[in-house]
Amino acid sequence: MGGCSKGPKALGIAAVIRYTPPLNFRRKIKTMNLLQTLEAEQMAALKTQKKAMPDFRPGDTLKVNVKVVDVTFDEKTKQNKTRERIQAFEGVCIARQGAGLNEAFTVRKLSYGEGVERVFPIYSPLVDSVVVVRKGKVRRAKLYYLRGRTGKSARISERVENAGPEAA
Repeated sequence: MGGCSKGPKALGIAAVIRYTPPLNFRRKIKTMNLLQTLEAEQMAALKTQKKAMPDFRPGDTLKVNVKVVDVTFDEKTKQNKTRERIQAFEGVCIARQGAGLNEAFTVRKLSYGEGVERVFPIYSPLVDSVVVVRKGKVRRAKLYYLRGRTGKSARISERVENAGPEAA
């Protein structure tokens, strides 16, 4: 007999007796709700601190400003010196994955003929800002097929936003 081995039918008991799930099953549901509420609170706190993240989709060309921390050791004073600068990473967003605090996006660019991909968490303190340079028109959620393409075959056409009947 196939199916779940813990239900009343699998035990051979008549369907009159109701099957009650174990207590730890109920606790798991409460824990998930607790985790979701904590995650929502953290996201709200992070959104107030940072600038708003623009709406973007896979296929859009993004300019991600990343904080880079340089640590050098000074021989004279025998101390570590930290210097922070902002570095731009511009490329095509090829994927968005995750949800909530764990949400991230992947940006791909060509650097000296070599493809470079970086995954940026949306709520990372190292991501200073994200600017949408160009909106791309694609029909997929994951653009991993761009990895094998270069030149004209890797181009993405531009998406034109409709403003409504007043735009005509």
